[in-house]
Amino acid sequence: MTATLQEQPAAPAATRGVARGGFAGMLGSALAGGTGVAVTWVVARALGAEQAGAFFAATAAFVLAGGLAKLGTQTGLVYWPARLRATGRGHLLGACLRTGLTPVTVLSVALAAAMWLGAPAIARLTAADAPHVIGEHSAALRVLALFLPLQALTDALLTATRGYRAMRPTVLIDRVLRSALQLLCIAAAGIAALWTAASLPVFAFAWAVPYLPVTVLAAVSLRTIYRTHKPVSPRARSLERRALRADFWRFTGPRALASVAQLALQRVDVLLVAALGGLAPAAVYAVAGRFVVLIQFANQGISQSVQPRLAEALATGDRATANHLYRTATGWLVLVTWPINLLVSLFAPVYLGVFGAGYRSGANVVVVLACAMLVATGCGMVDMVLAMAGRTSWNLFNVLVALGVTIGLDLLLIPRYGALGAAIGLACAMVANNALPLIQVGRVAGLHPFGAGTCAAALLSVACFGVLPRVVTAMAGTGPAGLAYAIGLAVPAFAAGAWLLRRPLALDSFTPAKKST
Repeated sequence: MTATLQEQPAAPAATRGVARGGFAGMLGSALAGGTGVAVTWVVARALGAEQAGAFFAATAAFVLAGGLAKLGTQTGLVYWPARLRATGRGHLLGACLRTGLTPVTVLSVALAAAMWLGAPAIARLTAADAPHVIGEHSAALRVLALFLPLQALTDALLTATRGYRAMRPTVLIDRVLRSALQLLCIAAAGIAALWTAASLPVFAFAWAVPYLPVTVLAAVSLRTIYRTHKPVSPRARSLERRALRADFWRFTGPRALASVAQLALQRVDVLLVAALGGLAPAAVYAVAGRFVVLIQFANQGISQSVQPRLAEALATGDRATANHLYRTATGWLVLVTWPINLLVSLFAPVYLGVFGAGYRSGANVVVVLACAMLVATGCGMVDMVLAMAGRTSWNLFNVLVALGVTIGLDLLLIPRYGALGAAIGLACAMVANNALPLIQVGRVAGLHPFGAGTCAAALLSVACFGVLPRVVTAMAGTGPAGLAYAIGLAVPAFAAGAWLLRRPLALDSFTPAKKST
């Protein structure tokens, strides 16, 4: 914090490796986020507000159930392979993968059956204000239930590949292929709806069916990586395997509950708006908050590249490297996400108008969520850092506190304020879910995200996308012309500033390393 911008050290080899994986992750995340917005646009346009609300509620239930089925392995299957490789226990990798993947398979099938049987009850709860939608809503939930095991397995298998520092399978299979297939299938359903009545189960099938090919490809990728990196070492003894299973679930168990609570933070508000406010307000809320998913994808693109290296650094006690990785990655995250948050908050009516005139009522929702995301991204991937430090039980406590905040405020505010009440609840939960681990990481591990790169990225973003657009729109207005002028000035100014500040932002890490002679 006190060092000048010129005094920052050159990025180490670890940062350069993170940059390569993080850049690929961010590109894939940008594609996934963009296709997600496009899917939302097609659904909002092709289905009426009530059916669109039912679609978003059904997919929220699907993602929640899938998160429960993964049992927190999206952390454990990175932490343990990275730790085993860093500490010379590679012969236990096969046992580690079986320990994580087998329960996911069993539980996902059980939850799929439960979702199938409970579909009518879920539909009645979330579509109480639109009884004519309940039948199609229930059918859509059952369609999604068929693909639930594939969704959980895809994520678990790709998580395991990242434990080997392999980002390519996640980027190509999940971010690129699955997202592109979802958009193509949803677009086909939307085109078909021009000639026939739009069917909610058809849209649910189109959204979920891409999980079939990507699950197969994810399994093939993990098998190939495992065989390529399989160490030549003695077979793991039975005692070692039992000890590993105990350690794996001792670490992952709290994270299993925390991951479900984390997903609930992101999805339960849609269900609560549908149940307490109606399907139409739920559609407005889901559309208004769609940009948050784009931000979360960017966070994942960077953090998934940092995660195995951070786990290795903390496992070997290398706090300096861990701190450098955390601060550098946070600077990149702020540089990528703050411009989006600032722009959507300023031009919220224009952004929402793309989805239809009826969605402009969610402008206040966009502003509230964008302000909360500025705080959340400014703290970096702090919950992941806490988990990689081995404090998964603390992580669970933090997420449960945040979930309690959002549910409590939602129950209090949604009946009176609708979608805006849900946005206030989620915003308060985001602040709590980042402030608590930020304090804990600083006290326990001596890590914090506020390096020169983070400060430089924040000031540059605010100047170019906060102050400059407001000056321009004050003179040119907030219509399409004002938006064009503001972006036309902000983007080159931002690019020039990033170039001038490339050293503190560690942007040199994205260039090929010079070979020594």
